[in-house]
Amino acid sequence: MEPLVADLKQKIEDTLCPFGFEVHPFQVAWYNALLPPAFHLPLPGPTLAFLVLSTPAMFDRALKPFLQSHHLQPLTDPVDQCVAYHLGRVRESFPELQIEVIADYEVHPNRRPKILAQTAAHVAGAAYYYQRQDVESDPWGTQHIAGVCIHPRFGGWFAIRGVVLLRGIEVPNLPPTKPIDCVPTRADRITLLERFNFHWRDWTYRDAVTPQERYSEEQKAYFSTPPAQRLALLGLLQPSEEPSSPSQELHFTTHLPKKPQNPRRGWLSPSVSPPISPGP
Repeated sequence: MEPLVADLKQKIEDTLCPFGFEVHPFQVAWYNALLPPAFHLPLPGPTLAFLVLSTPAMFDRALKPFLQSHHLQPLTDPVDQCVAYHLGRVRESFPELQIEVIADYEVHPNRRPKILAQTAAHVAGAAYYYQRQDVESDPWGTQHIAGVCIHPRFGGWFAIRGVVLLRGIEVPNLPPTKPIDCVPTRADRITLLERFNFHWRDWTYRDAVTPQERYSEEQKAYFSTPPAQRLALLGLLQPSEEPSSPSQELHFTTHLPKKPQNPRRGWLSPSVSPPISPGP
């Protein structure tokens, strides 16, 4: 890795990694090469970027402390607000640089996603993006089959949070990092994609590889809860509001099935319709 990239990566990791995030560098050109022009990042190809993802540790290291801080005003989506806060700290760490941060959920006025997160994760070597095209003679006929990223250490127990673009910093000699193909057999890829597309609520697709760490039961409970009920689950309702039952006041948080995975969370082929899956 080039010294400049290694230095910047280390500084970003110093800001994010203690809070349960991972950072992976890539060139804008690698990302744009896989997508039609409408989805390109409008920057020179050699521009340096970093993919940011959260690991299971983010729940305890970032989200819980964030919820206990003064940063959560006004309250909207606790996880997105927490991630935005930490990504904002990256920008603040480099006042001398032109840094643009794009969160995984951001869209243009026409609703086109600003970043296809799974594509970015794949080209950064962070997680392998398994798609229907990766299964020879697939068995699904005319069914739509959405793809999914699998992390070599965490399986599906992670979330892609966004990218950090460093305008004006070009690294034409940065060597690409291929993602680890951790689900190499046809049979296992079929199982993964079928679990992801048809049984995502049972969490089993996330164990496509044996993970070093999974989401805690608290995290799973939070993400399994309908969005409208999550603030009650966290004990974060306003004083005038009451949870539907005392058992919901658990005072914790994290991330899960929002239902169909939003297209903004990324496809390698944007012509494919949005994937159906749980959230982070």
